[in-house]
Amino acid sequence: MTNGISIYLGLDNTPEENIELIKKASARGIKRIFTSLHIPETDKNKLKDELQHILQIARKESMDVITDVSPATTELLDLDGFSLDYFARLGLTTLRLDYGFGVEKIAEMSQNTLGIKIQLNASTITKDYLKALIRLGANADQLEASHNFFPRENTGLDEDFVWQKTSLLHKYGIKVSAFIPSFNRPRSPICAGLPTMELHRKASFDFALRHLLAMGMDSVFVGDSLPHDSELKCLGEFSPGQGIFLRPDLWTTRQTILDLLANKFTTRMDEARDVIRTQESRQYFKDAGFSIKAEQCGIRNKGYVTLDNENYGRYQGELQILKVDLPADYRVNVVASLSNNEMLLLKYLTPGKDFCFLL
Repeated sequence: MTNGISIYLGLDNTPEENIELIKKASARGIKRIFTSLHIPETDKNKLKDELQHILQIARKESMDVITDVSPATTELLDLDGFSLDYFARLGLTTLRLDYGFGVEKIAEMSQNTLGIKIQLNASTITKDYLKALIRLGANADQLEASHNFFPRENTGLDEDFVWQKTSLLHKYGIKVSAFIPSFNRPRSPICAGLPTMELHRKASFDFALRHLLAMGMDSVFVGDSLPHDSELKCLGEFSPGQGIFLRPDLWTTRQTILDLLANKFTTRMDEARDVIRTQESRQYFKDAGFSIKAEQCGIRNKGYVTLDNENYGRYQGELQILKVDLPADYRVNVVASLSNNEMLLLKYLTPGKDFCFLL
């Protein structure tokens, strides 16, 4: 799955802005669009006028379109009843069922042969609910889940809550999405961003994206409807499944050390208590063929990145990220450190995880 953008017909953007956004996103490799067919503030007439055209552009760009629906959607579109056939003819590929649908109906809809996926609300899902879906014969291959976004300040979700719900869904083989805000033009009427997690409302776009991907999200959508070009670039560059990306503050300008840090690393399977160790760092060092002189061998705080120097013998080149504070050691150089936000990602560096430093 790729990351995605959001488009809200009949709200802030002009039709021309929406079309330009779709084309820019597609060019960046972003192939998913989230929209909604039950936002109270939407101009109903504008929505109906723009929907067909937007779906045509999306098909031309080979983009999946996910829409938030409820029973009220039928009134908005002047339909006689809720019809999967109608949505399939429109060109929608995924329906996110926000409220108003019982578990029996959802299980039935997941069995459709139209190629439409059914997306659950990941923020409200429970283990009992998932068991009921399976018992009723739901087709897990056509089920996805997406966390809510929260327009009002202070109502976004807690990190541990998101992690628990996402982990539960993954145990059932269901892919999960979430939202981050854009800082270019926050969506009306609140204009406070559309994050899933409250932490991300004021965090950088880059960090919010990397944070959700570190948590294992299968797709990340920018919730607001007119992201900046730099945000689209970021959304296209950091794709699900690439590993965890850490942005350190560097303590060295030595090119040989920077070259070593630029490699891709994997956390060791035998997890240490005090530090995060890597499988490849000493071999990378041996292949580079230089000696690491002792420097910056001061106190090692949590979140510091270190390299063992020549005084550590065969451990020379061992790269570690500290999980706790440790005393100074003349055999260990501090080469970088992580900010408080970056340290939030360390809990997801479980054994066997790939990660990279963004230098």
